[in-house]
Amino acid sequence: MARIGGRNVVFAWIVGVICAVVIGALAFLTAPLVTTGMGLLGAGGDTGGSAAAADGPQQCRDLYPEALWVTLQYSPGAQIEQTQDEPVSTAAGLVEALAPEVRFTCTWTSDAGSISTTVASVGTDAGSIAASALPAQGFSCDERGVRTLCSRTDGELVETIEAGDGHWVSTSQSTWHPEQYASRVGNAVFAADD
Repeated sequence: MARIGGRNVVFAWIVGVICAVVIGALAFLTAPLVTTGMGLLGAGGDTGGSAAAADGPQQCRDLYPEALWVTLQYSPGAQIEQTQDEPVSTAAGLVEALAPEVRFTCTWTSDAGSISTTVASVGTDAGSIAASALPAQGFSCDERGVRTLCSRTDGELVETIEAGDGHWVSTSQSTWHPEQYASRVGNAVFAADD
């Protein structure tokens, strides 16, 4: 095979190696996006009734819609820890009386403040018990279908307790208040019931 005049084999190899390095770097940078996208496709395309859909979120990541997850994760100094700690709440008497069986607690800390959210299982009457007990402690309660949502604001502390149909989700936000945080995580927990 005849060579084309004016072509340099060494130059062609150098350009080829640079192109391979650029393609490798791009593949490395897009790998997190591909895995996130595949996870979203898997979650959206699962019509067989997975355990997460039937029982609600199984871990902290399941609690957050993508937009909220990105907002939290990219807040300055943000860190998340998943534990099985008891709910953080000023309504300690209610927590003790209902004895929620903690599935997981997500604790976010950032330069803006902290957020603690607990997902648990409780008795099916927990919503009505919360609605009768919490107003005396400064909470306002509202029924939304099978859910009872009680919330309280005291300065920079915002607390919510949402219970019903055997589910519990409580959040304590101290100086950090992402937009509609409590309602978005509540929707994730109660999605199978709505």
